[in-house]
Amino acid sequence: MPPARARAILRGVALRVDLLTREYPPEVYGGAGVHLEYLTRDLRRLADVRVHCFGAPRTEEGVTAYPEPAELAGANAALRTMGVNLAMADGCAGSNIVHSHTWYANFAGHTAKLLHGIPHVMTTHSLEPLRPWKAEQLGGGYALSSYCERTAIEHADAVIAVSAGMRRDVLKAYPTVNPDKIKVVYNGIDTDLYQPDSGTDVVDRLGIDRNRPSVVFVGRITRQKGLPYLMRACKELPAEAQIILLAGAPDTPEIAAEVTALADELRAARDAGGVVWVQEMLPKQEVIQVLTHATVFVCPSIYEPMGIVNLEAMACETAVVATATGGIPEVVADGETGLLVPIEQAEDGTGTPLHPEKFVTDLAATLTRVLNDPQLAERLGKAGRRRAVEHFSWARIAEDTLDVYRSVL
Repeated sequence: MPPARARAILRGVALRVDLLTREYPPEVYGGAGVHLEYLTRDLRRLADVRVHCFGAPRTEEGVTAYPEPAELAGANAALRTMGVNLAMADGCAGSNIVHSHTWYANFAGHTAKLLHGIPHVMTTHSLEPLRPWKAEQLGGGYALSSYCERTAIEHADAVIAVSAGMRRDVLKAYPTVNPDKIKVVYNGIDTDLYQPDSGTDVVDRLGIDRNRPSVVFVGRITRQKGLPYLMRACKELPAEAQIILLAGAPDTPEIAAEVTALADELRAARDAGGVVWVQEMLPKQEVIQVLTHATVFVCPSIYEPMGIVNLEAMACETAVVATATGGIPEVVADGETGLLVPIEQAEDGTGTPLHPEKFVTDLAATLTRVLNDPQLAERLGKAGRRRAVEHFSWARIAEDTLDVYRSVL
């Protein structure tokens, strides 16, 4: 970029930022989509923000959606993604900086950098080398997704890691990346939206018994979320505890079948109504009410760069039990806002517990501790709400992100 133009932008003159993402409302299924929704909102107070996303046309001003190329219909999913990325890169003409999120849009960011001669910033919400089970989902496309991520991360002008744990993972997975260009900017939470909801219409409709202590899981059915370990742990929980699983969108038929079989076993081992499994994606406000009424929220992930869902539970004043892995310990303060379950993991990129039986037993014991101590659950929940409000606001995250942009202009 010409120095005069860069100086003008740094003085606050018409910085145009193009955000590149697969997910954007209303088509959101994971943490990256939530991140984009709120980052966009708060960045718009600081810059001219355009969003390029996948899927159906959007009506929101400044948002352009791109369908998969008709010529690639039936092709490998990763190849179709790359086709969308090329169109997105073309749409970035006139931007001052592009900012891509996840491998689904990294190729677009790198291509836009080359095509338009502008800086590329990328946010790492997860890393392909640490999710080798995706080969089940993508087949040969896993090599393509890995190529897109590796090329972008090695050539980006700045890399944003959503936690210090993620920063360490980036350096381990991509040792040629200059450590100085990796900046930590946390995910955030809208604590005006995510706050306790004392209503009962949703929990009653779903068949949740408000007179029983309850454990709630919210997440996609994917290897990294650790749901099979949780379902095994739930067999060891107190008989009166109700297990509530807001779990859907399985990555593969294989993991869908595994979780279904475990759910059947769990139902057989507990009384009628002891397991509530909601497989459709619920609206945010309904999830908030379920979280509010839970005794404890559980995050059994074996790979989690940060885990927005822990923040969502904390903001609803719900105690959290989570795996001590990835960026989770930076969010959940052990003994203060929740309890962390230790885990020893394989170093092969899978995150597989070295001692799965111990992990399952420790998870069950930690959940039981909170279920049996209402005062502890209440104390952890209230402290979690305070931490979410004080440390993870989106306004602060937008400012930190803008600082990263300034560093590469």
